[in-house]
Amino acid sequence: MRTPRAFSQEGAEHLLELLKKAKSKSEFQRIQCVWMRFKKNLPAPDIADLIGWNVSSVRRVHAQYYKDGDKIFKGVGRGGRHRENLSKEEEGKLLNRFFDKARDGGILVVNEIKLAYEQVAGYKVPKSTVYRMLARHDWRKIVPYRRHPKADLDKQEAFKKTFR
Repeated sequence: MRTPRAFSQEGAEHLLELLKKAKSKSEFQRIQCVWMRFKKNLPAPDIADLIGWNVSSVRRVHAQYYKDGDKIFKGVGRGGRHRENLSKEEEGKLLNRFFDKARDGGILVVNEIKLAYEQVAGYKVPKSTVYRMLARHDWRKIVPYRRHPKADLDKQEAFKKTFR
């Protein structure tokens, strides 16, 4: 097993101060994970057992701390639009002309939007991409009912026959 890296006492006290200022559970646990390693000199399996993590997660946090320092505690979460074709602003610009047409009483045709999207993106995309983009920009299909949900067809026919 490799010899652990040396860590100063001031660094452990700094981590203790960060623990007191932690704003979320995940931030607290990350700081705690590093603090236990340096203040109490605990191995990764013991730390993982104490805070309820996997051993590989503890080792990953330690490695990130050695590499990046304190900024890993305020780390941004995982996720996001890593494979976006267009940014949200570009999508908004693309959709604005179609939304203006729809506001004036026109019909929004998804195939037209799809073709414009492909032209801007530079390659073909499935229709589901366009529908997800429309949902992202709070578009929803509003269609009137063909008839009232509580309508009684028999009463309507009787009314037609008896109306003067």
